[in-house]
Amino acid sequence: MAKARSTFICQACGAVTMQWQGRCDACGEWNTIVEELTDSGVGAGPKSAKAGGKAANLVPLSGETESAARIVTGLAELDRVTGGGFVKGSALLVGGDPGIGKSTLLLQAAAALARQGKRVIYVSGEEAVAQVRLRAQRLGLGEAEVLLAAETNVEIILATLESGPAPELVIIDSIQTLWTDRVDSAPGTVTQVRTSAQALTRFAKKSGAAVVLVGHVTKDGQIAGPRVVEHMVDAVLYFEGDTSHTFRILRGVKNRYGATDEIGVFEMTALGLAQVANPSALFLDQRDEGAAGSAVFAGMEGTRPLLIEIQALVAPSPLGTPRRAVVGWDSARLSMVLAVLETRCGVRIGANDIYLNVAGGLKINEPAADLAVAAALISSLTGSPLPPESVYFGEISLAGGVRPVVHGSLRLREAGKLGFKSVSTGRMAAADKTHGLEVSEYTALSELVGRIAANGKRKPQEEDIAAE
Repeated sequence: MAKARSTFICQACGAVTMQWQGRCDACGEWNTIVEELTDSGVGAGPKSAKAGGKAANLVPLSGETESAARIVTGLAELDRVTGGGFVKGSALLVGGDPGIGKSTLLLQAAAALARQGKRVIYVSGEEAVAQVRLRAQRLGLGEAEVLLAAETNVEIILATLESGPAPELVIIDSIQTLWTDRVDSAPGTVTQVRTSAQALTRFAKKSGAAVVLVGHVTKDGQIAGPRVVEHMVDAVLYFEGDTSHTFRILRGVKNRYGATDEIGVFEMTALGLAQVANPSALFLDQRDEGAAGSAVFAGMEGTRPLLIEIQALVAPSPLGTPRRAVVGWDSARLSMVLAVLETRCGVRIGANDIYLNVAGGLKINEPAADLAVAAALISSLTGSPLPPESVYFGEISLAGGVRPVVHGSLRLREAGKLGFKSVSTGRMAAADKTHGLEVSEYTALSELVGRIAANGKRKPQEEDIAAE
C-alpha cells in the first residue's frame, strides 16, 4: 500500500512547506504549521477525484436570467449591501468580531424570508437547537417557520439539504466549526475550512439555493482561514462596529452581483438589530457644536451620502517626538495634510501632539475628507469653533490646492436635509449648487486657513500662522 503523502500548512495564512518548522516564513507566526495529508479532500488532485471525461454543456451568453433571480429579504439595509437581495445559487461569506451581531442579523433575515413562505434552513455548528430557539424568542422571532439543525459534519449537512425540497436560503454558522471525512485534519484547520467551503459552494451552484457562510475573524480583523475561501464565494461582507457604540455597519468588500462600496447601518437594540434609515442623524447625535476642533464632513459610502463629525485636538507636546493618534482615518493621509499645512500654508503645527477621531467609530477611506480634517486641525490650533451649520469636503493636493470631488450634489442635498446652511469645498459645477446652501469655493487651502485663523479666540505669544 502506497504511503500517504503529506504537507505542512500554516493555519494562519495557508502557506505550504515540505517540512515542519516552528515559524512560518510567510506570515511570521509561531507554532501554526500543522501536517496534513495531500491526497484527500475536494480538489486534492486528479488521482483522488476523477471527472469521468464527461463534457460540460455549452450555452450562449444571451438568454434568460430567471435562475439567477434575487431573494429580497425585506431588510432594506441588508438588501442594499447585497445589491438588491441574495442571488439564487450564490455563496456569501459574512465575517465580523465575536458578539458584533452576525448571527442575530442572519437569524432576522431568515425569519423575514420564512414569513414570505420561503424554505430557510439554519445550520448551527456552535449552538444547540434549544439555544438558537432561545435567542429567537428573545428577538421576537420564535414563531418564524425556520428549519434548524445543529451539525458540524459536512456530509451529513449536504445529505440533509438534499433530502427534502430545495431550500431558498441556507445559513451555516460558522464555517470554522465544520469538518469533513475526506480530510484527515482537525476542524478549523486550513484544509478543513477550504474543503468545507468548496463543498457548500458546489451545493449552492447545483441546487440554486443561496448559501450564507459565517466566518470568524483574526486579531487583525481579517476572516480567519485561507484566503482562497474569499475567492470561492460570490460575495464577502464584513460586519463592523464597536461594543461601546450601539450601531453596526455591514460593508461589502466583494460582490459579483452588485457594488462593493455600499454599506448598511444598523442599531443594536434589545430586540435585535434595527435598521437606521437616516445614519447621518445618528452619527451627528450629541455633537459638540461650540467646541473648537469639530468639523462636519459630507462623505459618500457607495451611493449613500453621510454626514460625519471629525474631531481634532492639537496640544503642545512635552516630548521630543510629538504624538500622532488617529482613529477612523488613514494616519499616512494625516501626515500628508500636516505637511501641506506646514509647508504650503505656513502653519506651525508639526511640533504639537495631534489627536484625530472620527466620531461614532466609523472608518473613512475617502480623500474628500482632507478639507474637513484640515479645518478641524486649524480650529483646534487657533481655538476658533467652526460655524455649526457648515459642512466641509474636498481633496487637498500636495501643492496646497483644493481639488473638487464627485457627487457634490448628493452631499449638498444631504446637508440641506439636516438643516445645514453653508458648505466649504473646492470648485463645483453650477448645476450642483441647487439645494439652497451657501457654497464657499476654495482653490487654495491657505484661503480656508486664513479665514478660520481670523476668528481665532486665543492669541499665542508665538504666532501659529506665519506669514508666507
